[in-house]
Parts: sequence; C-alpha cells; structure tokens
Amino acid sequence: MSSAFVKEGEARHLKDVAPNLGALLLFLRIENNGTVISDEKIYYSEKYGRDIYEMSDGLVYALDDENHWYIILD
Repeated sequence: MSSAFVKEGEARHLKDVAPNLGALLLFLRIENNGTVISDEKIYYSEKYGRDIYEMSDGLVYALDDENHWYIILD
C-alpha cells in the first residue's frame, strides 16, 4: 500500500472505511492500484466471535466492536 504523492491528511486508513463489504472492496481496489479484490469466503468465527472476510488479496478482515475494519494476523 503506497501513499506516494498523497497530500498530508488525504490518506485513507482501513479503520476509516464504512462498515460494509462494498466499501471494503472499493478501498482495497484503490489501495491495490485498481486491481479487483473479491471476497473468497465469509463466515462466522467462534474464535473471534464475529464474521470473518477472507479476500483474494490473501488477507483476512473483520469488523471490531466499534465497527472498524481490521486485518486478522494469525
């Protein structure tokens, strides 16, 4: 994820993305220079107590208790 040539204050962060799948997919597409990222598997995890989103970028995302996206690093 490159922030080159982005003015200070213009950078978007994952935690600022709206808490819905469409917003996440758009954010990931922008962050990956237009490469389409898709959801590969969505399921409820007993371990985390929330829905888990496995994406085609190889990362796993979830919404925290405040409805902010985060990456699960397992």
